[in-house]
Parts: sequence; C-alpha cells; structure tokens
Amino acid sequence: MIRFEPRENVSTRRAVGAPVFAALIALSLAAIPIWAAGADIATAYILMVNGAMGSVFAISELLARATPLILTGLAAAVAFRAKLWNIGGEGQLYAGALAAVAVGSGGFALPPYALIPAVLVAGALAGALVMLVPTLLKVKLGADEVVTTLLLNFVILLFVQMMLEGPMQDPMGMGWPQSEPVLEEAMLPQLIARMRVHAGLIVALVAAIFAAILMRRTVWGFEIRAVGANPSAARHAGIPVTATFVRVGLLSGAFAGLAGVGEVAGLKGYLTADLSPGFGYAGIVVAMLAGLSPLGVVIAAIFVAGVFVGADSMSRALGVSSYLADLVVAMSLLCVLISGLFVRFHVRIGGSRLTD
Repeated sequence: MIRFEPRENVSTRRAVGAPVFAALIALSLAAIPIWAAGADIATAYILMVNGAMGSVFAISELLARATPLILTGLAAAVAFRAKLWNIGGEGQLYAGALAAVAVGSGGFALPPYALIPAVLVAGALAGALVMLVPTLLKVKLGADEVVTTLLLNFVILLFVQMMLEGPMQDPMGMGWPQSEPVLEEAMLPQLIARMRVHAGLIVALVAAIFAAILMRRTVWGFEIRAVGANPSAARHAGIPVTATFVRVGLLSGAFAGLAGVGEVAGLKGYLTADLSPGFGYAGIVVAMLAGLSPLGVVIAAIFVAGVFVGADSMSRALGVSSYLADLVVAMSLLCVLISGLFVRFHVRIGGSRLTD
C-alpha cells in the first residue's frame, strides 16, 4: 500500500533544488527523441546552448523571448497563489496589445513624452478589465474560473480579429488584417542597438520585484496567501475574501496585458492575430516551474525561452524538429510536478519509507 505523509518542514535547499533537478531530468529524457531522430546528442545540446547564449544576438533573442513569459508567468503565479485559476493569460495579452495599439497609433491626442506611459497603462488596464469579468463571475455566482477564463481567450481573439478587419485595420496594409503601426514615440526603446531586446524587459523585471515584495512583505500579500490556503478560515479571521480575489484578478490581468504591450510596442510595431505563439499558456508552465515564486518566474522564463530559442537553432543545424522544445518544456513541467510531490510528502510503501 502506497501512502503519502506530509513533511513537517521543507528545507530551502530541497524546495529550490527540486525544480532544478527536475529540469535536468527533463533535458536528459529529451535525449531519447534526439537520438531517435538520428542526431548526435552531445552536438545537439551544444548547439542548443550556443543558440541561446553563444553570442550577443542569441542572448538578445533569449531575453526578448523571455520578456512576455515573465509577465504571463507572473499573471499565473499571483493568481494561483490565491487559488484563482487564471487560464486566460492569452486573451488578456491580446487585450493589452489591442489597447496599446489604440493609444499608441495616434488614436488619442497625447504629447510624445506621455505616449509610452499611456501605452503601458492602457495595456495593463485592458488586461485587468478582461480578468475582472471571470473573477466577478466566480465570487458572485460561483462560476468556475478555469472554464470562463479559458473560453474568454477565444472571445477576445475573435474580437481582435474583428477589429483588425474593421475599425482598426491599417488602410495602408493592402487589405491585410493588421492594425495601424504604433507611433515611433510610443515604441519601447531597444536596450541593445539593432537587437530585439527592448525596455519591456525592464518593465517585466520591475513587475517581478514588485510582486515578490507584495507577496512577502505586505498585508495584502498575507491576505492573498491566506485566501489561497483556506478561504473559509480567511473569511472567519476577518480577511475580505471577495475583495482579495478581485484585487488579485486585476493584478494578474494587468501583468498579462503588459506582456501584450511589449509585443506590439517593443517588437512588432503593429498588431496581428498571430501576435502570440501561446505566451499566455506558456506562462502557466513558467509559473509552475517557478513554484509560484515571483522571482523564480524570472529564472523559469529564461529557462523556457532558452529551450525554445536554442531548439530553433539546433533544428536548423541538425534537421531535428523544433517541436522538441515543446517536448522539453512539457517534460520539465511534469518532472517539476512530480518532484513537488516528493518535496511536500514522504512516500511509504507498506511499512517502509521510500523517501527521506
């Protein structure tokens, strides 16, 4: 008979080491499909590392890819801490991008120096308002936020497509469904000349530091953790559970909305329906890899971005499918979840303890 017994104390070394060990195991398991594809395993991993960190250009691409993952990872991590299961980061990202284009393309008469702050605020506000809908449905009607946030992704994307083929379509785009370009004054500045990494990275890092301080050093952070641990007990202790859910939902949506701002005002310069390759969903993986730690989200996002950027480089050099990156990320998440089980519990088989 297999039994799981909760550990009385979990050491910091064990809590930090578990996801690192899990990621290494996932990379080891990924060697199997690389070998099956006929590629040399050592060469493949060397190419993957070089493709992610072997040059200034590679590091720039790594950080550019990590920027939206940090923000969508924060969106998931903050919400999940309160047991508010936000699966709608993708829709909130697109809402933020749409609002950024509406403001940044000259839709409002603003002085040049106010455009970048206005774009950031508009994107964060749009993402927050999108997340407010399923949050209110949860607290007022008991609706399952997993379902409502997931379905709202498709609603938002369809709305974006409608806007791109209608009122917000670029008249100079020759009929292509894309928005008008963001004004140069509203574009986030590049951090490295002629590279894609932009000031959205600084926004993401500041957001991560803010979230870390909020969760660990403030009364609101304590309320979030308390609601996540036990809403009934938190309510009995006088914590405003409904207000906490609403605040967390707004903050989570704002982070995802900022990810959308970075993609249009930092990289592409205009909005299309294929803006995101799934950053909103990948942010959930990032949050879980990080153990819902805001600062851990930064490390996890860089790891996931490195896997994707490095796998792209490796696939071009060896002819191995770039979908290997998806496999590594999926196996990393699975390994982290399993390792998390061993971090929190002792495993007994019969009368013998399997883990220490």
